[in-house]
Amino acid sequence: MAIMDPFNARDTLNTPAGPVGIYRLDALERAGLCNAAALPYAIRILLESLLRHAGKGLVREEDVASLAGWKASQTPRGEVPFMVGRILMQDFTGVPSIVDLAAMRSAMKKLGGDPQRINPLVPTELVIDHSVQVDFSGSKDALEKNEQREFERNQERYEFLKWGQSAFDNLLVVPPSTGIVHQVNLEYLARVVQTAGDGNGERVAYPDTVLGMDSHTTMVNGMGVLGWGVGGIEAAAAMLGQPYNMLAPEVAGVRLEGQLGDGVLATDLVLHVTQMLRELGVVGKFVEFFGPGLRHLTLPDRTTLANMAPEYGATMGFFPVDDQTLAYLRITGREAQQVDLVERYLKEQGLFATEGAPEPEYSVAVRLDMSQVEANLAGPKRPQDRVALRDMKRQFRKSLTAPFGKRGYNLPPEELKRTAPVSTGDGSVAIGQGAVVIAAITSCTNTSNPSVLMGAGLLARKAVERGLSVKPYVKTSLAPGSRVVTDYLEKSGLLAYLERLGFGVVAYGCTTCIGNSGPVPQNVADPVQQADLVVAAVLSGNRNFEGRINPIVKANYLASPPLVVAFALAGTVDIDLTSEPIGSDSDGNPVYLKELWPTTAEINQEIARSVRPEMFKARYANVLDGNPLWNRIPVSGGGLYGWDKGSTYIQEPPYFEGLRPKPDSVADIMGARVLALLGDSVTTDHISPAGSIAPDSPAGEYLLGRDVSQIHFNSYGSRRGNDQVMTRGTFGNLRIKNLLLPGTEGGFTRHLPSGERMTIYEAALRYKQEGVPLLVIGGKEYGMGSSRDWAAKGTLLLGVRAVLVESFERIHRSNLLGMGVLPVQFNDGENLATRGLTGEEVFDLEGIRDDMEPGAQLTVTAHKADGSSLTFAVKSRLDTPVEVDYYRNGGILQTVLRQMIAAN
Repeated sequence: MAIMDPFNARDTLNTPAGPVGIYRLDALERAGLCNAAALPYAIRILLESLLRHAGKGLVREEDVASLAGWKASQTPRGEVPFMVGRILMQDFTGVPSIVDLAAMRSAMKKLGGDPQRINPLVPTELVIDHSVQVDFSGSKDALEKNEQREFERNQERYEFLKWGQSAFDNLLVVPPSTGIVHQVNLEYLARVVQTAGDGNGERVAYPDTVLGMDSHTTMVNGMGVLGWGVGGIEAAAAMLGQPYNMLAPEVAGVRLEGQLGDGVLATDLVLHVTQMLRELGVVGKFVEFFGPGLRHLTLPDRTTLANMAPEYGATMGFFPVDDQTLAYLRITGREAQQVDLVERYLKEQGLFATEGAPEPEYSVAVRLDMSQVEANLAGPKRPQDRVALRDMKRQFRKSLTAPFGKRGYNLPPEELKRTAPVSTGDGSVAIGQGAVVIAAITSCTNTSNPSVLMGAGLLARKAVERGLSVKPYVKTSLAPGSRVVTDYLEKSGLLAYLERLGFGVVAYGCTTCIGNSGPVPQNVADPVQQADLVVAAVLSGNRNFEGRINPIVKANYLASPPLVVAFALAGTVDIDLTSEPIGSDSDGNPVYLKELWPTTAEINQEIARSVRPEMFKARYANVLDGNPLWNRIPVSGGGLYGWDKGSTYIQEPPYFEGLRPKPDSVADIMGARVLALLGDSVTTDHISPAGSIAPDSPAGEYLLGRDVSQIHFNSYGSRRGNDQVMTRGTFGNLRIKNLLLPGTEGGFTRHLPSGERMTIYEAALRYKQEGVPLLVIGGKEYGMGSSRDWAAKGTLLLGVRAVLVESFERIHRSNLLGMGVLPVQFNDGENLATRGLTGEEVFDLEGIRDDMEPGAQLTVTAHKADGSSLTFAVKSRLDTPVEVDYYRNGGILQTVLRQMIAAN
């Protein structure tokens, strides 16, 4: 096989493990195409991918030259056909993705093609971590009981994944109860530098890159791996060998200076950065960290910063590889030859950051003096709404009376002092507004970082020694991101103190952060709901959107693990922990947080003493077959999945029904009604909930009608392999506010023109019977949050043809077009209100053609009930020619399937 190398970039690098081929970036400098040292490191890695694939059918020489000419001072132009190195999935997104692949195989067979051609062509790794719930906590056997319950609920899903692992090549499945996908990626899966055969018997080395079906895939950016979260639809196409087509990105540089103060933690830093970058505006941009402050951040601190890139709006939060990366590879037990390859290859390619090297040029750059960061939280509804610890009491009280919105609950003054009695083993205790009912050490953001976990353990030890205890109405939990965390907490002796306060290990998975907090005990939940209190959850997570954490909890605050423990001790967020006592010791003396808070030196001492490479090596030695419950699940079936119409977990989706080799022409959308009229900051949680299923919801009624008892409902996230459940749950979040029904929360709408109030699902069925196409209209930041492809799939299956908003978050826009739903944006400064419209009009959307240009101006005509009409221009958010083609075909997977059929 001839090696395609149009830029004469192929060379050989000698390593202790033998020679490997490389594609030299300096070949582009020799050709006069770029000054690589001036390019951000992230652009250099993208450029290497294009260079390596140039001339092989999917990447053109002009694509390489265009990206090589990237200039900080210019708005980037041109597409980047990015060929990714591997795909990463978790089970909430992975199950529907494997369902899609299985459905594509079925469709391929029906169309006379070879079903086996539907197969991952790049390494694909799935970590099962999103299904376990905190049903049990506060006891020694909670971990075992939660795991048992997980397997009982998810047996059918896990059988399906076992089938997928055997039916598809290049698919690796990490069993449940191993850890959180992003921490497993950091500690085990990520290579930093990969190697693969070139078809001629030689190995080629290249930077590790990943597209993940989870928005927090960016966590691995902290160790210099280029990657970000995408929708399952896009990832499936990349899995099948298609390029991920994107516009060349702008890169915002964050220059870090100074270092964190004593006792200030990486969580405090990332919440500060999240607020700062949201205010700057980095949606759709790469963010790259640089500057002298980097040397003061350990790699786990960096991954905490990288993890929350979706929360600050960026595609990535990238850190270049340096000596800290090599140190982390060694402490996590990577083989010496792999560490050597990483160092040799990246230094040879100019991809290794060294002190004194010229700083890259950025589209925009901001500076942050880390010494100015202080202890803080974020909430009560969004991760970018930072609250300094010293300001917590004032801000919470302000939120109670503020108007409904990003921070407000609109309580009248007479409700501020409302309380409810909670029965306890010793009688009863009164709780009020701001009572903490959930305190969870959870999420990859923090449980991958020994400094914050050791900090929590040290605070717990001091609290126990002073005779403090957690309030009896607080549900506490510790869900580490890997079993190594338990090993080093046990070795340090700190796990015992956490357990004394109720923070025993309940699971190795996402749990509370994804909404799997489990039920709040009935003796707490009933009085909270009866009094309609604004109670709180404090969690070490990355998401705190309305309705996400638990149905009875209205205020959710993100915080470091030590602060999670502190607020569990205090029992309320209506407190200033910098000046008020957290409790009283065994002698009745007041105890203050500052007396319990660990110093940086104490934390570092425990890490040095307790975190060892042998722990990582031992835990990951049998990672694929170390769970007996997983090993007992049977494997059955062949290359084609045997769909069971009676299944309530796995159904053949309807996306490929009636698919023909060539698509019909696209057409204008005429006579449309608005299904939902939504405001700003609508999240994918609002659109497609992941948490519990209410028995009186359309999805709950569907399950009850199929003899599924409520205790076995599981969650929406676990039911994503069944379109019947998920379509009924779309726009079903109990906190979503449809402005067609002012003052109402939940998945309801008004059918037009009848004016009848009904569920959104019922209205969609009515409109379908009437032959009426549907629109969704929203505000700014539409689709923020998780990379949830069902937020687009459900939208499509409800009959929505287009979504018109003021601005989109990146992933959701891609998911919509990937499902054949047209993303449309108001022109700058405009929205429905500025046009004097209510959403009750009948809408025409015109200008939709097969040959429309990317970003085309379309025309909306709104027909009012009085017979008048209003016409205005909007912008198609099909941003590239490839996206136009995807839309014309009805979606990404339909496009790929047609291409395969044509080449059959």
